[in-house]
Parts: sequence; structure tokens; C-alpha cells
Amino acid sequence: MGKNQADQEPHVSGQANKPLSQPPHALPHPVVTQELHANPDDGLSEQEAKSRLDEYGRNELDDGPGVQPVKILVRQIANAMMLVLLMAMAVSFGISSYIEGGVIAAVIILNIIVGFFQEFNAEKTMDSLRSLSSPTAVAVRGGNTITIPTAEIVPGDIVELKTGDTVPADIRLVEAMNFETDEALLTGESLPVGKETETTFDVDIGAGDRLNVAFSSSTVTKGRARGVVFATGMKTEIGTIAAALRATGKRTRPVKRKPDGSAKPHRYAQAWGLTAGDFVGTFLGVNVGTPLQRKLSKLAILLFGVAVVCAIIVLAANRFSSNKEVIIYAVATGLSMIPACLIVVLTITMAAGTKRMVQRHVIVRRLDSLEALGAVTDICSDKTGTLTQGKMVAKRAWIPCVGTYAVGTSNDPVDPTQGDLTHTEEPPTAIQVESDNKDEKGGVSYEELLEDNAPLKDYLNVASLANLAHVHKSEDGWKARGDPTEIAIQVFVSRFNWNRERLTKEESWSQVAEFPFDSDVKKMSVIFANKATSTNMVFSKGAVERIIGSCNLVRLEKGAELTEMSEEFRSTILQNMEALAAQGLRVLALASKEYKGATGGDDSSYDRAAIESDLTFQGLIGLYDPPRVESAGAVKQCHQAGITVHMLTGDHPGTAKAIAAQVGIIPARDEAVARDVADAMVTTASAFDKLSDDDIDKLPVLPLVIARCSPNTKVRMIEALHRRKCFAAMTGDGVNDSPSLKRADVGIAMGQAGSDVAKDASDIVLTDDNFASILNAIEEGRRMFDNIQKFVLHLLAENIAQACTLLIGLAFKDSSSQSVFPLAPVEILWVIMITSGMPDMGLGVEIAAPDIMARPPQSLKKGIFTLEIVVDILVYGVWMACLCLASFSIVMFGFGDGNLGSGCNTRYSEECDTVFRARATTFVCLTWFALFLAWEMVNMRRSFFRMQPKSKRYFTQWMYDVWRNQFLFWAVIAGFVTIFPTLYIPVVNHVIFKHTGISWEWGIIVVEAILFFGGVESWKWAKRVYFRRIAKKTGQADLEAMVFSRYLNSDSVWSEGEGQVDEKKVG
Repeated sequence: MGKNQADQEPHVSGQANKPLSQPPHALPHPVVTQELHANPDDGLSEQEAKSRLDEYGRNELDDGPGVQPVKILVRQIANAMMLVLLMAMAVSFGISSYIEGGVIAAVIILNIIVGFFQEFNAEKTMDSLRSLSSPTAVAVRGGNTITIPTAEIVPGDIVELKTGDTVPADIRLVEAMNFETDEALLTGESLPVGKETETTFDVDIGAGDRLNVAFSSSTVTKGRARGVVFATGMKTEIGTIAAALRATGKRTRPVKRKPDGSAKPHRYAQAWGLTAGDFVGTFLGVNVGTPLQRKLSKLAILLFGVAVVCAIIVLAANRFSSNKEVIIYAVATGLSMIPACLIVVLTITMAAGTKRMVQRHVIVRRLDSLEALGAVTDICSDKTGTLTQGKMVAKRAWIPCVGTYAVGTSNDPVDPTQGDLTHTEEPPTAIQVESDNKDEKGGVSYEELLEDNAPLKDYLNVASLANLAHVHKSEDGWKARGDPTEIAIQVFVSRFNWNRERLTKEESWSQVAEFPFDSDVKKMSVIFANKATSTNMVFSKGAVERIIGSCNLVRLEKGAELTEMSEEFRSTILQNMEALAAQGLRVLALASKEYKGATGGDDSSYDRAAIESDLTFQGLIGLYDPPRVESAGAVKQCHQAGITVHMLTGDHPGTAKAIAAQVGIIPARDEAVARDVADAMVTTASAFDKLSDDDIDKLPVLPLVIARCSPNTKVRMIEALHRRKCFAAMTGDGVNDSPSLKRADVGIAMGQAGSDVAKDASDIVLTDDNFASILNAIEEGRRMFDNIQKFVLHLLAENIAQACTLLIGLAFKDSSSQSVFPLAPVEILWVIMITSGMPDMGLGVEIAAPDIMARPPQSLKKGIFTLEIVVDILVYGVWMACLCLASFSIVMFGFGDGNLGSGCNTRYSEECDTVFRARATTFVCLTWFALFLAWEMVNMRRSFFRMQPKSKRYFTQWMYDVWRNQFLFWAVIAGFVTIFPTLYIPVVNHVIFKHTGISWEWGIIVVEAILFFGGVESWKWAKRVYFRRIAKKTGQADLEAMVFSRYLNSDSVWSEGEGQVDEKKVG
């Protein structure tokens, strides 16, 4: 909520944050702009915007209490894991084992305290990230069009709106073209409301009739507009009904009723039963959270069952004795199988991961996507602004009867005074790029080029007026706002002083109607009236194939009459387009005609198809959008990671192919590609859409590049990938991209160029619209998946080690045939408390392994429990148990007399001294092994002493690796140090822990520790040898050859025999 807004005097509906002379809907927009001290051209300065943000507060609704500590505390107590500990505590106190009961109580309190603070911090992190993923707004600040969080919009901001945007605040419209909004949330009106700018309304008119205002939280369904913000936060109209927006859903299942509203008794019982089942499922955690959280909750329940079995085994081994020590030992053995901190560590790991992603320009909207990112096998990416910089420059313009115009190098893409203009009468097909670049050194003035050149003026009219971008010079240089494509064209016409602003203000041109770009027709058109000549003109621009399909006239010679466009000349146009596209230019066509129909009324009253037919072809324009510097490297890393990159773009196939080759999406040496595969590698949406699903499935490979792509094509591509068992990520920015974003396994929206509708449909948002950030997200997803595997492996291996030690140790019988426990109950609880939670949290924040992006994608079907992980759990758990039992046996039977005494489970005596020493040795060994295993798990395959393969510190690198993760370091050190008080403090050792201080036994512990490291290191070495042999069979020295091996002829330089890749990796 905005600062102090709730404490001020009651707000009048329709007024600004700081009341104006009248409500904005009752004032002309210039007056509103003036009273708000706003600048309609350059917007607010950054300093002024910051000052107003401090004055009015953030543009947010009061969304309730936010992070609630009480609820977090209740969650720490009311869960299945805590229930088990509480039951164990109750059993302990019930049989008068007050020491054990007190220790369990301490464990419970410690878990609650640690869990509360960790989850509280995680909730605060997630709450702050939720604000980052909220809608954004396009505002004009300091003459630049920038994208900012909606919460930072302030009164006086100039905001631009387009189809798919969510209106960020209450806005008095200044410009509107074919503009409609959906105000159902505010007024209940189901139909979109058309807006206007010039009309003013009565002060007391209802919100639904204020047609010159766009309301906060409404959605733009059509057209575009600009306006000035007058109300933010709780001062908006939606702010007055914010309480209604916070209504929560019911927690009870509805009763199934007959059409007349009645229901039989069993339906009530069914609803109550389902509601009770939901409550139990929520309590146990099996129907809430992400899929991984639910899976681990089910694992915890399974382990609880195993714990019960272990307890029964302990009781059975002691003939179900009612001896309280046996019962407590049974309880402790059961607790050794309970991963008490599992879900808490998972929650903290995911929260820390999402925070880290923000630093790498990725905002996670749905936590499920964190698990999915590591499994991505295919990325379907747009080109413009994602793989490329999105900073377009018009480089070539071809007018059939005049020739080709070229623009020289410019350091500022929006400054029309930089870069020389040159002209040649040759068409693009006849121009050699190298020689053309040389000619650009000597420029020609635009006055010379315009002199006696009507075809150029006609061409510039179309380029300037069929264009919504705004380019102007301000005090601190040239500024531009609008779509990057249109900005580039507007800068080009500004080089000839043919700017749209000048034409509309000085040359008597005024807009009559606008038909925005549509992804189906791939054109945009406007109707302009020329008051000087009393004529109306249609100006169109769009995809070359669509424009020339709508043209029937062309001027072939300067000064000649218009002639009918022949099929031969259409082919000439396409050849010139191909020549420009081969240079990596995005090519658009321009056309126009005189419009003699009736004008007036709404844009929807015009027949768009008729208006955009029988046009006169004016020429082509080639725009260069250079690839991002990091795109080629990012694509290469994707290939190394086993991820196939597909480019789905609206550009011409030639342009798309040129850019795709530059960034490495398609092989550079395409002469080696088989003919049928070459056709499938680069295709058009029209060709792809004509294929049935069966035809697509029969393709040898799915296209790597689809040009002239439509929203439906993206959906079909995702479905085709799914049929090939691929796991796909899809990028999108427009409203029409929503279906493909939802259908993809990971939907990725653009944070800067994306519409709010697209963001709402996505799983993650890229704040910098950069393809390399997708790779960052995948790397972070894999890192988190890795870390979850690490701490689950550590936790379960430790559980198995404890359980095996305790169960096998039941074989040690004293003179009264009672089992002598190798570990006392309190020792077990201490190991659980000290060696689980904190080290596992440390593993959860571990950095990515050096080879994390050199592995194939993870399998979500297998999840975290791959065969490797399961075998590792068993190997490490059994090895630790063997060493622990060996340590007990060596002290007891090797150096001792083998006398297990009598009553050594309950009290210390001279007779029990050897048992107590053996128990202490076993306790220290198990604790050390569990702590050292956490360090070994930092990398599950590489040696603890050589985790960084490229390091030159051959003998000391492990020290740097250990110190790097300081959370884990101090967690291990704390566990190491706290052993000593338990061994040597009188009473604590004999009475509570049932062991005694040791001396020469430390030699056994050190030897066992060396054996532990030796065993783990040997196992890791065996794994590395195995995986190296596996990699050798599929290895490939040439990355490009490996990635595109399925695309190559068997008799080419790269043969199929030289390397194979998994089908999933190449789509």
C-alpha cells in the first residue's frame, strides 16, 4: 500500500492522489497533465520520479499481513515429522526415561527454533520475489521508454499501453488508437470498453462511464494508448474494492447435489470424508507444495513405516521385554530412520535458489519450474531481442524504380544524424556487400537524394506514417520510444527529415484509422488524411510475402506510370528479399494506395481485407539486429549440456537462417547435411502447419529453425516435442504466445518486451530478455537438483548407517541374554541433531559443480532417486555401519576381554568400563563419518581432494573448497567440537550418554577415519572410471559434429559413425 494513504482523509472516487481542480475525467487531458506537472513528451526525470515515490508511496494494494510468523510456527509443530518426535517423547516420559525424554524434547525445541527462523527467512525471500514477478509497466522517463515494476509507477508518469498489458494505475488517456480494455474486475461488464481521449464527463459520473480513463488492474484487449497517471495504490478505483480481491477459497469439499439442490446423506458423508482426507494429506505434506516436496513427504511416510519395523525388530530381538531401556532403544532405533529436517532443508534450498536466480536475471513465478529446469532437453526461442540485441538499425532500402539506399556505421542506433547515406541504382541482388561497404565512406546529403524524387517521398510516407514509434531530439540527445523495429524505420526516415511528428504537425497529415499488426495477417496498416490534397491514403507494411500478395501495381521506372505487377516481378522482389536476408537483415515490404471509401466511425467498421488489397508496391527495407555477443557461447553451452536449441521467429527464412548459423543453432557447414534433413532443419510455418501430426512424427528431425512463425505453430512444435518424449522450454512475449507458454514444460516470458498476459501464463520471467539468461536458469535448476540429491543422499546414507549399526549390534548379548547396545539412545539422538540439519542446509546452498553443464539433462521420471543415488546411499550407509561395528568390536574384543558385563545399558561400573569405551569410540566414529560425508558430498563423483579439475593447487585445493562454503564448514566444525564435552564432562558422559572418556581409542578413530575416506574415495574413483568408459562410447571431439551428427550424410566429412547422440538431445 502507498505510504500513509490509509491514514489520509477519505478518497473521492475518480480523484488523483493529490486532488486536482476537478476529477481527471472531467478535465481535458492537457489540463490534467499541467496540474500533475507532467511532461507529455519526455515524462518525469528519474529524480522527480524518486521524489514522488517517496511522497505517494509504492503503487500497491494492501494485500494483507504478508509473512505471518504465527502460521510459520504452527507449521513447525503441526507436521508429520514433529508428530513422530512428540510420540517418541511421550513414550519416553511414559516409561519414566526422563533423560531420554528430555533430550527428545530438546531436539523438538531445537528443530522448531531452527526451522522457524530458516522458514521465516525463506518466506521473506519468497515474498520479496513475488513482488519482482508482479506486472511491469512501460513508462517514459527522461525521454526514454523504459520497463519498470508496476509498484514504482507514480502520479505524473507517462505510461504506454498495448494489447495484453495490465493497466498499472488509474490513467487519464492522452492518445488512444482503437483502444479497448476489459473492466470486468471493476464494473462486472463482460464486454471490453472502448476508450477515447478528447471527451470530458460530468464529475459525478460512474466509473464504468469514464471512457477517457484506463483503470488500474484492467486488461488491454485491443489497440494502444498513452496516458498520464493520476492515481496509484489504494487511491485507484480498484483500491476501493481491494478487500473483495483478497477473498480466499473454501477449504471444504462441496456436496454433490441434484439439479433441484437436494442431496442424499451419503453425499454429505462423501464430502466430509474427502475434506478429512485433504486435511490429513495437507498435514502429512503429500498434497501440498511442489511435486518434489510431495514426493519427499511420501518418502518420509515410507521411512516412518521402516522405522516402525526397525523398532519391532529391536523388541523382538529382546523377546519383547518390558525393560524400559529396550523400549527406549527401540524408539531411538526408529527415530534413526526419520529424516526430521528433510522438508525444511528442501524449502530453504528452493528459496535460496530463487533468490540466486534473481541475481542472474531470472524471476521464478512457479516453484514447480525449479525442478523442471534441470530436465529441459529442448529450448524453443524467439530471435528478436532474445538471441539478438533488439537494437535494430535500418541498413538497406530498395525502391524498384530508384535503386538501393544504404546507411553507414552508427554508434547510436536512435541518432539519425550518425551514419552516411549512400545510393546506388543497382538492386540488392547485384550488390556485393564488401564493395558496398567501401562505397559507404562517402555519404550523400538527404536534400540531394530527395530532389525530384517522388518515388522516394512516397516510400518515406509509408515508412514514416505506418509506424507508431516516436523519435525526437531532447536536451540530452536523441530519444526514441516504441517497438524496436518501428524505431529503426522511424530513425531511417528521420535521416531524410521525414519524421512522423513533422508530417502530422507541419505537412497536414492526420490519422483516420489504424489496423495493428496481427500475427495471422503479418501486416499493419493505417489510413491517413492529407488535408492539403484532400485525399485519404492507406499505408501498409509487413512480411514481404503477405504485402506483395496484396499488391497489384508497381512503378518500374522513375517518372513512369504505375504498371500491373507481374508474377515475374514478384519473383524479382523475392530474389532481392533473399539477397538482403542472406546478409542477416530482417526484411519488410512497404505499400500504399489511395483510399476512396467512407471514413469516420470506429476502426472495426472498416473492412480490413478490402483496405489491405490492391496496393501499390513501394519497396523493401532491411533491418539489422545483431546477435547478442553472448548468444553464440550460450547456444554452444546448451549443446554441451545436451540441449537442442530451436529458433521460432516471425522473420524471413533467409534472415532466420543467417542469424541461426551465426549463433550456432544450425551447422555452419550445411553442405554436409543430408537433403531431406536440410529441408527439415530450416522451414516455414506455412510448410510446417500443412503437415499432419503423423507427417511431423515421420520427419527425421524436428526443425531447428521455423520462420514466419505463428502462435499456433509454436503450440504444434511443443506437442511434436512431447510426442518425441522431449522436455521443452518455450519463450514468448505476446498475448498470442500464452497457449504455447502454458503447453510448454517451462514457459519463459520476456520481462522487458513481454505482455502481462504472457508473463501470467509463464513459469519464469527473464528480466533482461536475454537467451543467455535461459541458460543461467537451467544451470541454477540443475544446481538445485544436484544439491537436493546431495543432502538427500547424505541424510539417507546416515540413516542407513545408524539403522544397520543398531540392528546388527543387537547380536551383542550380555550374561543375562540382553542386547548390549553399541550406541546409547541419547547418542543416537545427538547424532541425528548435530550431523543432519545444519550440514544438509550447507549442502543445499553449495555452488554448481564444474561439469554441471557438461552433463545430459536430468530425468524427471527418475527424479532425484537415480540408480547412482540409490547405490551410493547403500554403499556409503553400509560402509559407515561396517566401520562403526568394527570400531566397537576392536575395542571390545580386540583390545578388551570381550566381557559385555551385565546392565551396561543403564549404568556405569568397573565391569562395564570396556563397553562404555567401545560405545564412545563407535559414537565418535559415526559422528565424524556423518560430518565428513557432508564434505564428500560436495561433489558426488570427483575426489574430495581434487574437486576443481583445472586447479594448479594439487595438494591444497581441498582446503579452499572446504572454506568456500562457510555455512557447511562451520556446521561440520560445530559437530566436530561438540563431541568433546559429551565425552569428558562428568555425569554427562556416564549418566546421559552412557559412555566414558577415551584415550588410546583415538588411534582407532583416526585409522577408521582414514579407512572411511579411503572407501569413499575408492568408490568415487570406480564411478569415475565407469562413467568415463560410458562417455568414451558416445564421446566426440568436434562439438558441432556431435550435436548435428544425425543431420549429416554418412559419406560426409562428419559421418554417423564418428559420434552418436541421444535422440532426445536432437529433438
